[in-house]
Amino acid sequence: MLASLLAAAAVALAGALTASPAQAANLLTDPGFESGSVSPWTCDGGQVVSSPVRSGTKALKGTAGAASTGRCALTVSVQPGSTYTLSAWVRGSYVYLGATGGGSTWTGSPASYAQLSTSFTTGAAQTTAEVYVHGWYGQGDFWVDDVVVDGPPGGGEGQVPGAPGSPRVSQTTETSVTLAWNAASGQVDGYTVRRAGAADVAATGTGATISGLAACTTYEFTVAARNAEGEGPAAAVTARTAGCTGSGLADKALIGYLHTSFANGSGYLRLDDVPSEWDVVNLAFGEPTTPTSGDIRFSLCPAAECPGVETKTEFIAAIDRKQAEGKKVLLSIGGQNGLVQLTTTAARDAFVNSVGAIIDEYGLDGLDVDLEGHSLYFNAGDSDFRNPTTPVIVNLISALKSLTAEYGDDFVLSMAPETFFVQVGHQFYGGTSAGDNRTGSYLPVIHALRDELDVLHVQDYNSGPVMGLDGQYHNMGGADFHIAMTDMLKAGFQVANTGRFFPGLREDQIAFGLPAAVSAGNGYTQPAQVHQALDCLTSGANCGGYTLRGGASPGLRGLMTWSINWDEYYGWEFMEHHRPYLDAL
Repeated sequence: MLASLLAAAAVALAGALTASPAQAANLLTDPGFESGSVSPWTCDGGQVVSSPVRSGTKALKGTAGAASTGRCALTVSVQPGSTYTLSAWVRGSYVYLGATGGGSTWTGSPASYAQLSTSFTTGAAQTTAEVYVHGWYGQGDFWVDDVVVDGPPGGGEGQVPGAPGSPRVSQTTETSVTLAWNAASGQVDGYTVRRAGAADVAATGTGATISGLAACTTYEFTVAARNAEGEGPAAAVTARTAGCTGSGLADKALIGYLHTSFANGSGYLRLDDVPSEWDVVNLAFGEPTTPTSGDIRFSLCPAAECPGVETKTEFIAAIDRKQAEGKKVLLSIGGQNGLVQLTTTAARDAFVNSVGAIIDEYGLDGLDVDLEGHSLYFNAGDSDFRNPTTPVIVNLISALKSLTAEYGDDFVLSMAPETFFVQVGHQFYGGTSAGDNRTGSYLPVIHALRDELDVLHVQDYNSGPVMGLDGQYHNMGGADFHIAMTDMLKAGFQVANTGRFFPGLREDQIAFGLPAAVSAGNGYTQPAQVHQALDCLTSGANCGGYTLRGGASPGLRGLMTWSINWDEYYGWEFMEHHRPYLDAL
């Protein structure tokens, strides 16, 4: 996890460029803030000042505090498939300039104005771009003047509309799906919804219901805006109709990891002593014999390390008793130390065979995939999450497809990636050869398994600041972080500068993870803050100023924690606060 945080920091601290942009094509109407207003920029505390300035009589001043970078952002209309130069003159301590999903640059502490410059290229369907400038936490004031976005203008009369924003599924039945999306930029006369082999569906507003579908079937749709000039770029969304046989997970599940193969400071806890309030118990961990063998092994903690550990016979009997109560017991593979790299088809086959053998031997309900560190990564040029080419990703997808097909509808599949491997893919994607090649590497796995996936509980802890759909950085430890990170999974998001949109998941597939106690991991969240996040996510209330892009999710699956052992060590704080809240939803 620490390696992921350091890698994310390295991506953020990209090297400074100093090329001078051409001035003739500046897309900004008030580049020097001479109007005296911050608008149309959106700033976290920014203001226009008369000194110090680089030219003219005005400049923008921002302040980076202990919990804020003083970020200012502006959305500009652009043309798809075009390259832009972004530059600004800045002064102050640690000033950053960039485009969301594109290039970024920074400078240290210039005593006088210095020019920053970077570039970005729009995706094939991209019609707007967000540019930003900010300082760094606790570094104080910074100033910005003479901002330039140099490139072909977008929008305006005589042009087709932009792409609809955040297409998502708002409702499903066994024979229909209802889609919603945000309005496209530019002049819009209507929208067209398409799927292969079916008639187009016309809509005048930002939503449509498509009928005549088969039960428990996945469909891919595109939505495009149109006007008198023609049709704009399409945005994609995937939906599955209702009517599927469920895996038997609780509607509002309390999910936890149980240290069964090792000991740590929280102490060993027998499976029989796990309270019935826990709906899913993930056995931590199954690990490979070598990182690339694919041969997963699982065993109980040695008695010398874990006094009071059960015998294998007692442990299997305890699993049977949990299942008789309606609980699910899964094998979790990986963890912080379990490096699993399926680099070959032989490793893939060994993974399928060995995991299947463990599930059969212990009579388990399914599999939790908790791959961290360097288990997943992209080879250079692997930039389409819909069609990955890197062996460790392709082989993992194939292995999980085989296991879910073998065990059928009752098999439970869950995943517990860090934010670095999922939400950070909105800003940086490792397959584009920009920055760390692991960023966003869970996205192709989640997308390929979205029909088989029962619950995705991203680890909202041990994380650096992550940019949300509001263009702001969110920090772990409070309701805001859980709201923003979970909303990304429901609404879907643009994948960095790839020009591709990652469709959101069904709300019943989504939970979020957090530490059970202060000793369990960075990002511990007070129970009241967790409940505020759940209020917002499930009903749209108590959001603290955040606007849900994916809408309310009353069917949100629940909460995950690391770990049941730590919760027991701290007197069951997590369970006793959150079980009653989930039951009341």
